Amino acid sequence: MSNDFAHLHLDNTLYDLPIITGTTGERAIDIRGLLRDTGCITLDSGYMNTGSCQSQITYLDGEKGILRYRGYDIADLAENCLFIEVAYLLLTGELPTLPELEQFKYDMTKYSLVHEDMIHFFDHFPPKASPMSILSTMVGTLHDFYPEMDLDEDPYGGITTTTARLLSKTRTIAAFSYKKNMGHPLIYPRADLSYCANFLHMMFDRPNMPYEIDPVMVSALNKLLILHADHEQNCSTSTVRLVGSAGVRLYPSISAGISALWGPLHGGANAAVMRMLENINADGRDYQKYIDLAKDPNSGYRLTGFGHRVYKTYDPRATIIKKTCHDVLKTQKISDPLLDIALHLEELVSTDDYFIERNLYPNVDFYSGIIYRAMGIPTNMFTVMFALGRLPGWIAHWQEMNLDKESSRIGRPRQVYTGIPDRPFVALADRC
Repeated sequence: MSNDFAHLHLDNTLYDLPIITGTTGERAIDIRGLLRDTGCITLDSGYMNTGSCQSQITYLDGEKGILRYRGYDIADLAENCLFIEVAYLLLTGELPTLPELEQFKYDMTKYSLVHEDMIHFFDHFPPKASPMSILSTMVGTLHDFYPEMDLDEDPYGGITTTTARLLSKTRTIAAFSYKKNMGHPLIYPRADLSYCANFLHMMFDRPNMPYEIDPVMVSALNKLLILHADHEQNCSTSTVRLVGSAGVRLYPSISAGISALWGPLHGGANAAVMRMLENINADGRDYQKYIDLAKDPNSGYRLTGFGHRVYKTYDPRATIIKKTCHDVLKTQKISDPLLDIALHLEELVSTDDYFIERNLYPNVDFYSGIIYRAMGIPTNMFTVMFALGRLPGWIAHWQEMNLDKESSRIGRPRQVYTGIPDRPFVALADRC
């Protein structure tokens, strides 16, 4: 807490508003007493300049291109850690020791199966049901099959039966949602495989057509999940916190976050990249046409996958995943016209002064879609993959919100009413 104050002059009265300074120098004007003291509220559509909480989980500086989980640089984590190590870090605040990691691996295996009665639910979704719809529904249903908040455990702190079960079972549900969408029989998890390898096994194994686990793909998936594990107070994370503030338990709160991520303006960017590449391919690969459209301020067209709402320099996640993308395509010797188009478009945009001057570099969504496609994951599963990666961040924020008395107050945004102020009621007989 800082001793500094911001001064608000309103109606001939001067108000002192405390300034809160974070551990990295971020400054926030504390307006929690504004309505009580002045009778006024602030108006901030989209909450772009409003801090909803104080958090110790993730630090993000869009101007400098910095992303850290619990103080660790994202590049160090992506290069040296397993996804479940990063999940452990987000949930507990510390990287696991070897015994702690082994126990966590054991938990991921122990809780990987879903209740057999839940399997029947998959049979009653329409044949082409969205995998995100299935995922959101099934995660919400976990609350009924695995009642939470047992008296013998603290549901809000670190790794618990509740959180371990959710991390493991969501991976299984995600793979099952794909199988349902494809009309394939479900493939159960194996106890001998890692978190990421098990997911690929459940996704692509088929009776009499075994899937060969590829270490290159496992490593790439591990990095992708780490890079998406948390990203501060984004739409879906804020949704988890807001829903949870009403006293909603963990599983339905996460289900709400999945639904928020489902929106094309949030979790659907990498799928939109694939659609853009398909359009370019269908248009005879006229790259310049689309680049010129993006430069034309009157066209309303944008190249999807370039630039970022938060980062004003190169997205640090994109730097990491770009190398992974090129490694995957090189080692797998994959021939795919859309992948060729993506690489050529990246080269053209990355050397164009128009995009460089505006910091419109390829972002993490551009490269993640390419890698998922190379893995054989269809476009309608891209957002499910995003949700799988973001899951530990959501859980960590839900726990932190419940432990902080100030942050756990029920969310209740204000509004500025702009409708008709007052008018007399007219009886039905007189409205003819």
